[in-house]
Amino acid sequence: MNIKWNALAQTAGISFGITVTVVAVFALGILALSRREAAPESGSAPGRTSGRGSLALAGASVCFAACAGAVLYGLSLIAG
Repeated sequence: MNIKWNALAQTAGISFGITVTVVAVFALGILALSRREAAPESGSAPGRTSGRGSLALAGASVCFAACAGAVLYGLSLIAG
């Protein structure tokens, strides 16, 4: 049996890097949601958020969509 240590190290390093990236993007999404909650209400109607709150919600949605895409891509690699 011959183990290709270089390929194993590359796979482990890339896996670690992608994992850290996905976790960081998810944390940014959580941060954006908390910023949305902290944004001052400027609309006259209850439940309306300011422009900054809407921007934070859009940023959080992008972050969570990127995380979901990475997870689905990983699952497709495993299943394929």
